[in-house]
Amino acid sequence: MHPPGLRFIQDAGHRQTPRFDRAEFTPRFILVAHIAIIGGGIIGLCSAHYCRRAGHTVTVIDRNPARRDGCSFGNAGMVVPSHFVPLAAPGMVALGLKWMWNPRSPFYIKPRIDADLAAWAMRFWKASTPDHVARCAPVIRDLSLASRACFEELAAETGNEFGLVQRGLVMLCKSQQALDHEATTATEARRLGIPAEILDAQATAKLDPDVTMDVAGSVYFPKDCHLSPGLLMDAMQRRLGVAGVRFEWDTSIEGWNVEKGRLRSAKTSRGAIEADEFVLAGGSWSPGIARDLRLNLPMQAGKGYSLTVANPRELPRLCSIFTEARVAVTPMGSTLRFGGTMEIAGLDESINPVRVQGIVDSVAKYFPRFGPKDFEGIQPWRGLRPCSPDGMPYLGRCAHHPNLVVATAHAMMGLSLGPITGRIVADLLSGRPSPIDIGLLSPERYS
Repeated sequence: MHPPGLRFIQDAGHRQTPRFDRAEFTPRFILVAHIAIIGGGIIGLCSAHYCRRAGHTVTVIDRNPARRDGCSFGNAGMVVPSHFVPLAAPGMVALGLKWMWNPRSPFYIKPRIDADLAAWAMRFWKASTPDHVARCAPVIRDLSLASRACFEELAAETGNEFGLVQRGLVMLCKSQQALDHEATTATEARRLGIPAEILDAQATAKLDPDVTMDVAGSVYFPKDCHLSPGLLMDAMQRRLGVAGVRFEWDTSIEGWNVEKGRLRSAKTSRGAIEADEFVLAGGSWSPGIARDLRLNLPMQAGKGYSLTVANPRELPRLCSIFTEARVAVTPMGSTLRFGGTMEIAGLDESINPVRVQGIVDSVAKYFPRFGPKDFEGIQPWRGLRPCSPDGMPYLGRCAHHPNLVVATAHAMMGLSLGPITGRIVADLLSGRPSPIDIGLLSPERYS
């Protein structure tokens, strides 16, 4: 490891305070600021972590209590450089139309009259092109690989409190047709510098012998990882508290005080909160928070579900995805989590048992030793994932409000891209350029 680089922070009293940053080796001067981060999910906590490490004073504001169960907690816990194709991709519209009338399908739009949904769907359709994927894939790749490196660093700093496992991921395919399609993705992954191996059924079984599988084959992505998101969130929150980050729980944003384009304070249910800089990381609730600022963030909440089996009859070593069923499977310590579905139903956090049953029904098709009884008595989890119409996050400074940074709409990639997003947020707020070109992620691209 290289020796740490010395950096100077210009504090409010104009003193030069030396600090160390492993990622930088040249002296720089930054102004220490009070940063208010709206949202206590994985994006908000990672932003708080890197901002605090840069020397800033940080306040995190969240509409929920300190003990919460949003989409950062019950997800599949996967870190996936393999997922370099944005949600808006060729074929997704046709697939969505095919599935949308089946409430047990992996993708479902709850029928409703909604102008925002109609506008989002039209933009999604326009974005689902090969050119869009070609532009976005290298950006997602760079973000994913950088985030993976951040996870390794966080694991080293915390004694791996959140159970990071670096054994890869397998895309399990029931049919040869699905395997052929995944093989095409594997070829593109290798072109982008992401390792991928195409395996037949026998090689797949040899790769993960602790679980019985009924598949035609798989694609193995050795760079992918998995972890326990609940443990990660608890560890981050605990460490931030020790580092002096202030939390305002049960606090909703009700408006803004703006002066000459700059945000002076956020009007909240507990009074005004002033700050030098603001970060909007409110997940699926971000569009409503931004509306008073005339910032258009088209977004739909994609509800996902998961079921965690405490004592599974078989415990795989690797995380996997049932390709045709779109179900993710992750071992977390001695437990096994099954998660999936994308239900577009607005900001509705209720649990639809039909959607959950779709996940349960798919398991025995790939893991034949499992059956419905394995899921009896398990309380399903649900979370709302913020989805932009082009499948790309909103990340960057706002031109009309220069002290506002937006970091939201990561869809199913929130946990995977959380650390690198937080690091980029801290860089932007510290006057440093992003280490990755985020031009395609402009939060004002629909304004």
